[in-house]
Amino acid sequence: MAEESHKTAGNDTPVPAEPPRISIEDFARVEMRVGQVVEAERVPGSRKLIRMRVDIGTEVRQVVAGIAEAYEPSGLVNRKVVLVVNLKPARLMGVESNGMVVAATAGDRPVLATFTEDVPNGALLK
Repeated sequence: MAEESHKTAGNDTPVPAEPPRISIEDFARVEMRVGQVVEAERVPGSRKLIRMRVDIGTEVRQVVAGIAEAYEPSGLVNRKVVLVVNLKPARLMGVESNGMVVAATAGDRPVLATFTEDVPNGALLK
């Protein structure tokens, strides 16, 4: 894992050292699609986790994301997000997650990657 640099990006956010580079073939293996949150709720017993059902055009996926300290579930419904769809399923606090919502880290909080223009559910990111 790369160590963080002490430089900042002008907003007190540490700039990480350059990560190892991957090939275009490695990147092409990651499948990201546009999804629309159709349901969201806190995971019982967790401060950080939200369980969402996300419509990716061909199906509705259940995903769990550590965004509850930054987002209220009701504010996520109908929001368009970026979802990594080809990850192996994982269990978080006993709840199966079938994908990963893409978010940036701003200070100590997650910020969801989203769109300013209308994009259809299931659209492939490249």
